[in-house]
Amino acid sequence: MAVYATLFILIAGVAGVLTATAETPEIALENPDFEVSEGDTIDVDGQTYTVSGISETEQGGAHGGSATTVISGTLEREFQTQMSEAWDNGSTVTIDDTEWRVEISGEDPSSVTLVEVLDRQAILESDDAADNETVTRDDGEYVAVTEDGETTLVPAEEYFPAPDQRSLSTGDSIDYQDRTVTVDDVTTGQAVVVWEGTQTETIDVGQESMVTLGETEFVAHYPDASTLTLSTDIAAYEAQVDQQEQYQRYNNGLTRVIVLSILSTLLLAATAFVPSRY
Repeated sequence: MAVYATLFILIAGVAGVLTATAETPEIALENPDFEVSEGDTIDVDGQTYTVSGISETEQGGAHGGSATTVISGTLEREFQTQMSEAWDNGSTVTIDDTEWRVEISGEDPSSVTLVEVLDRQAILESDDAADNETVTRDDGEYVAVTEDGETTLVPAEEYFPAPDQRSLSTGDSIDYQDRTVTVDDVTTGQAVVVWEGTQTETIDVGQESMVTLGETEFVAHYPDASTLTLSTDIAAYEAQVDQQEQYQRYNNGLTRVIVLSILSTLLLAATAFVPSRY
């Protein structure tokens, strides 16, 4: 019993030493295609990406376990694209600080008319001779104008000035909201204007994640909390992952050997105190 117990203790000790001294293989991208920090740019397939941020966060372990550090980052790309806006028939748009009503007529229209929306209240308030409100009668709307003590009802369409109008056909351009837009399509329900605008694409890059930039696939790695490396040598990365998995399998096996050796030693020690029947 003593010999076997000593053997199991020896096995457990050797396994323990191997477990304690072994080092976990770390991922290291040799000769990466890019090694950048926050604010740096990356040119891939004719497109430029900017490292907009690299952050380090702590994630708490489950059931009171130790927290782990997670590093992640983001890439941004600005690109030109055609943008559009629809002007519904009967809606209003603001051009040159003036409200215009969108009017589209006909069954197969090719143009849209912008009709100035008059500020009638402002016009009435600026005329000392006119009441500040219009008067509605059965035959229409009027403005009460008082001159020399005599009040006259003037038809609203005669009192107010004729609104300005702008007619825009397909292909015409106009300044709108600090940009030049072009009428691209006109239907009975709406007019669509288009312009060239800038949009921003944001790409989240996690630790050891696969990222496609343009038509090229990279594996991402953060050697520290301020550096991002990108490599197209995905085969080398996968080989290192296999090494880590192999190490974990060996480490788990040694741990089981330690546990089984200790249990076997305890079992042998317990059987030594069992009284003999002979």
